Amino acid sequence: MVLVLTPSSSSSSVCLLRRSPPRYGAVRCSSSVQEIQKPPGEGLSSDLRASEPLPPLKVAKRVVLVRHGQSTWNAEGRIQGSSNFSVLTKKGESQAETSRQMLIDDNFDACFASPLERSKRTAEIIWGGRKESIIPEYELREIDLYSFQGLLKNEGKERYGSAYRQWQLDAANFIIDGHYPVRELWERARNCWTKILAHDSRSVLVVAHNAVNQALVATAIGLGVEYFRCLLQSNCGVSVLDFIPRPEGGSPDICLDRLNQTPGSPVAGGKSGGRDTNKRIILVCNGSTQGNTENSFPFAGDQPMNMLGVIQSQKSAELLLDLKVSSIISSPNKACFETAMTISKVQEAADCLGADCVPRYVELKQIGNLDVETIFQQSKMDLSNFPPIQPGWLNRIDDGLRTTLWDQSGKAWQSLLDEISDESSEGVLVAVAHPAIHIALMGHCLNLTKEWLGSFHLDEGSVSVLDFPDGPKGRGVIRCINYTAHLGRWSIPITRSTEDGEEF
Repeated sequence: MVLVLTPSSSSSSVCLLRRSPPRYGAVRCSSSVQEIQKPPGEGLSSDLRASEPLPPLKVAKRVVLVRHGQSTWNAEGRIQGSSNFSVLTKKGESQAETSRQMLIDDNFDACFASPLERSKRTAEIIWGGRKESIIPEYELREIDLYSFQGLLKNEGKERYGSAYRQWQLDAANFIIDGHYPVRELWERARNCWTKILAHDSRSVLVVAHNAVNQALVATAIGLGVEYFRCLLQSNCGVSVLDFIPRPEGGSPDICLDRLNQTPGSPVAGGKSGGRDTNKRIILVCNGSTQGNTENSFPFAGDQPMNMLGVIQSQKSAELLLDLKVSSIISSPNKACFETAMTISKVQEAADCLGADCVPRYVELKQIGNLDVETIFQQSKMDLSNFPPIQPGWLNRIDDGLRTTLWDQSGKAWQSLLDEISDESSEGVLVAVAHPAIHIALMGHCLNLTKEWLGSFHLDEGSVSVLDFPDGPKGRGVIRCINYTAHLGRWSIPITRSTEDGEEF
């Protein structure tokens, strides 16, 4: 193995190693349900507008969203919408059973479900023998697609031509039978949140559908209709939202703890937003470090990984073995680089491990702009009494520090886009850094601003996947956020204890 290191003192430098065999912020909304005045294909907007406030809370709530398992019409490639003619396939029932096992030890207080049969049956399997009855909620039905419903996708293209094309490319402005389905869905999702949050419970399971779950996630964190198909929801994928009451009252603070944790691997094949993709960025958070303790703020200097971190990095490397990674870009921090090296070594041993018939060659780089430790260590903010990482913690750091983090991550994001824009690249790029940097990178992917930093959460050792079906210059699709199931016994529980006196 030959390592060639090109050092530089610049924080924005790239070191190439070639190897051979807020306090929580206010709820915002990026658009209203007014017509989106922009041509199809244009980038996402992140203009801040106050969204309709959600009801105030007295205690924290965690809501777990699950999409139904594969249905007969999913398998046929038929447009379902809010019709009720399809049922779960055997694969769909198996997916629901896997989700039941994933959530079996979680202490849910209530379960809301769409009354459509495919969702209703999924909820029954997951809910199992719990004594509380499932609450049917008609507003949780799938998006109303009117004349499209029941058509095979190729039939929709043949019969409706330009309308079907608009549905695919400009869904926010798609109109059929005098209706704007996506805008109607966003309004309905807001109404659902009012009902769900008003229920006397602290941990809630919601079982529904692809589009409506996208709308629930988006409206909760304040994203408009132009984000339809940007937040993937796979069959039986699990998404988690935390709702935290404010001391002064008013609409709660909201954090997306994870998105689309699926029964199967998140890096396996599949479409993003209904389209194939050949460009992908995988964000891997470094493993736990020697300076980390359960109750400390995780910036104790540039520390190597502890034993838990070593295990986390090995588990991430095993997960990524199913992909042929073209390059790895790492923060220069010790724990990040150790994680990157572990992934690289496993990739290059793919033939020995039976994952490939030939050795893989991985390009490993370091980028100074992925270094978050320096930002926090050089900050004038007193971090000695800062609490450990919790949902929304990035909105509790001071504005100057948040601005520095956002600006530096923007430069790192451009470096990642440049990397996958290279025509010689095979399309899969892995970036290894601290959770804070990766949260900011996801914000840049969605064309948001620093005010959204507290709207996402990542754990050490987690994996998040960003796809680019329209190429690096097109909008990104978030395939999953904060996936931790690959960590096995060290994975982060989907829900946390909701015993009296305990916070999430």
